[in-house]
Amino acid sequence: MPLSDAPSNRAGADRTFQVDLRGLVDLLSHHLYSSPRVYLRELLQNAVDALTARHALEPAAPAGAFGIRLYADGSVVRVEDDGVGLTEADVHTFLATIGRSSKRAEQVAEQRGDFIGQFGIGLLSCFLVADEIHVVSRSARTPDAPAVEWRGRGDGSYTIRTLRSSARPRPGTSVTLTPRADAGEWTRPTRVRELARHFGSLLRHPVTFDDGTGGPGTAVNPEPAPWGRTYPTPGARSRALAAYGADVFGFTPLDTMELDLPAVGLKGIACVLPQAVPAGRRHGHRVHVKGMLLSEQAEEILPEWAFFVRCVVDAESLRPTASRESLYEDDTLAAVRDALAERLRAWIARAAASDPDLLARFLHAHHLAVKSLAVHDDEILRMLLPWLPFETTDGHTTLDEFARTHRTVLVTSSVEEFRQVAAIASAAGLGVVNGGYTYDRELVHRLPEIRPATSVADLDPATLTAHLDPVDRETELAAAAYLARAREALAVFDCDVALRTFQPASAPALLVDSREARHERTRSQLAREQEGGLWGDILGALRQEAPRAQLILNQLNPLVRTAVAIDEPELARTSAEALYGQAALLSRRPLRPAESSLINRSFLDLLAHALRKDH
Repeated sequence: MPLSDAPSNRAGADRTFQVDLRGLVDLLSHHLYSSPRVYLRELLQNAVDALTARHALEPAAPAGAFGIRLYADGSVVRVEDDGVGLTEADVHTFLATIGRSSKRAEQVAEQRGDFIGQFGIGLLSCFLVADEIHVVSRSARTPDAPAVEWRGRGDGSYTIRTLRSSARPRPGTSVTLTPRADAGEWTRPTRVRELARHFGSLLRHPVTFDDGTGGPGTAVNPEPAPWGRTYPTPGARSRALAAYGADVFGFTPLDTMELDLPAVGLKGIACVLPQAVPAGRRHGHRVHVKGMLLSEQAEEILPEWAFFVRCVVDAESLRPTASRESLYEDDTLAAVRDALAERLRAWIARAAASDPDLLARFLHAHHLAVKSLAVHDDEILRMLLPWLPFETTDGHTTLDEFARTHRTVLVTSSVEEFRQVAAIASAAGLGVVNGGYTYDRELVHRLPEIRPATSVADLDPATLTAHLDPVDRETELAAAAYLARAREALAVFDCDVALRTFQPASAPALLVDSREARHERTRSQLAREQEGGLWGDILGALRQEAPRAQLILNQLNPLVRTAVAIDEPELARTSAEALYGQAALLSRRPLRPAESSLINRSFLDLLAHALRKDH
């Protein structure tokens, strides 16, 4: 048979995907939705969108004319709405096609921004708790439209039939689930009511719940959002917003800011945390979209530096992601983030200008957050830098107070450097600020922008040693032999030894060193070990004259005066090592293995010498 006469089976013929619904539901449960509880949020969301479309169809209807009713008695869960409903053609088009959303229909496309959901997969979330979804709907768009029933099952099959109008006298939709035995945690009446309040407390349509006991239904959202209510006085409003923040977050806010961005329809509050939080730790914020709770952990609504507040907001124009559990990162979200950041800056400015007590409490708890903001915000820098606390040789104080007594402010590059020199610099009358903490060194260097009469410089070891008094020539000569032995003992650490007098007299020695100098010495040592190889050539090209550490002995200290008079070479060497080890410990920097070994060895040698002397 000629090839052209063979049966047609064209490789390019169109095919239709075969969807494994159970596999798709499993995918949703493990990768899209955080918990099966979202099934109720999706049902509420569909009901709200149906009500939105009904109001668009009947704009003259009074507020509250259409609502949502929930029913759960342990055997079924039902969500019923007075929304726009579905015709039989709508059911065939939207419920029978996975991924198709009725909110994409042409008649509502231009109003798409009025709807919460936009992805057409929400109804599938019901299969997380039930094996069958029963939908009865009647359209408000078509007069005298019959009711339509759709039954979808977890195996991918479904049935559609039309019902008499009496089956649903009024337009709207009801969705009924028969929960599986393993879904009781999410479908028992108390949990359904709890979830309805959790997700729908700020919805603009009336939502009621009935547990099937015969009593009256309870309102899920009896009051509008607290920022949407009227209050007799501004003070009453402030107290009500603070109480709402305390109820939502579980802490009494240090202060509460009201947020209002009309351009995106955003309203809400920002609650200032009463206590400090670890640097860089960001709290999630409670974000509602058109009244429906989207997320309790939406970090992206504020910039990273604003970790001193937690927000509750309800917005009209923010886009949820496909899971509807976080926000889609787009230009609108970026603009909202910038606008809310500006609101926080304005609050700080008002506190600085008119409420010094509030400002002091705020800075006491959140100075790190303000420092991170001041680094990049000149206005906040000028406003708050004089008020920010820093660790200095005068204790913890503000730069404004510190600059009044020190025309020249010295700043260290690390915490360990500050701890090395703090006591001695203070006794010498030097004003030193600990610049080792995040943002501090950079901020201190900007102090002259606020106080032009104040100069700022990095602390240089030579600056400190220049303020230490030299000993007289006779004392220097008498100690020369000891100093030579000490230099020999400490040469392995690239450390010189000098004798000076300084306060406090209780300090036997000062180890002057820096992290940069230690790194340079380590690099030089590595270059020497790699001499001759390619790596050695590279390091040799980078090598500089490595600055040496300096152990400065205090002639005013009785222990040092005894040590420099030691004649026995080994005991002199051991005492020098012990003085170096003690000074290294006082610097609180990490010890190198060789230094730890030296400290242990010198202690044992001194102990052995003392025991021999006693016997």
